[in-house]
Amino acid sequence: MKTAPIDAPTYNLSGKVALVTGASSGFGEHFARVLAAAGARVVVCARREDRLETLVDAIAASGGEALAVAMDVTDAGSVAAGFEAAEQNFGPVTVLINNAGVAVPKQAHKTSEQDWDFVMDTNLKGAWLVAAEAARRMVAADSGGAIVNIASVLGLATSMGHGVYATSKAGVIQLTKHMALELAGKNIRVNAICPGYFKTEMNDEYFASEAGKQYIASTPGKRLGEMQEMNGPLLLLASDAGSFINGIALPVDGGHLVTSI
Repeated sequence: MKTAPIDAPTYNLSGKVALVTGASSGFGEHFARVLAAAGARVVVCARREDRLETLVDAIAASGGEALAVAMDVTDAGSVAAGFEAAEQNFGPVTVLINNAGVAVPKQAHKTSEQDWDFVMDTNLKGAWLVAAEAARRMVAADSGGAIVNIASVLGLATSMGHGVYATSKAGVIQLTKHMALELAGKNIRVNAICPGYFKTEMNDEYFASEAGKQYIASTPGKRLGEMQEMNGPLLLLASDAGSFINGIALPVDGGHLVTSI
């Protein structure tokens, strides 16, 4: 007896307009390249416009289509203007990769009010401003869509010296669940990716140090993640391949969270 063929999931994003925040370096830059390669027209957003223009040129050279938009995610007016520019050039945004983030690694009793505000304004308030703007526009356009918030394994656990960052990312995870619940009936999925340790501009100095090397050696996988290992999770949650996945916080950490105690 022959079994029915199984349709392979499609990660094709042709016809989609994707907006990526924090796209001037690290995960954001990588995500923009991956989305463009999958067929999306990509709006890359950050405060460092020169880097965005370089990224747009690189995507165009690879056969993709991208637009650079200056955006400060902590400013509601800047966020709205960024989405307006995206719509005027490419049409309504149907995929949001909500990636902008900062960190101030300090223990709680050494953290200042300014440190707290700096991290929370970008990582949590900024994530909310961008996701809410995307949701309002998706609802108005009746387009449906996918919102992918970039949280962290530190939103699910914690680590010495990262209390404020971990708190901000835990808030992003709760925001993800809340929005997933409220927007499911509008055909808008909201999920979070929780990366473990990958070498980025934010942490490369630490991981090049002896202390950083020793820390990585203590993890289950004994290595940092490679950027391409984010491609599958990203495309799953951004594309129709993940059409019935909603409200999850997906760790991509090489098993770091299951470290034996």
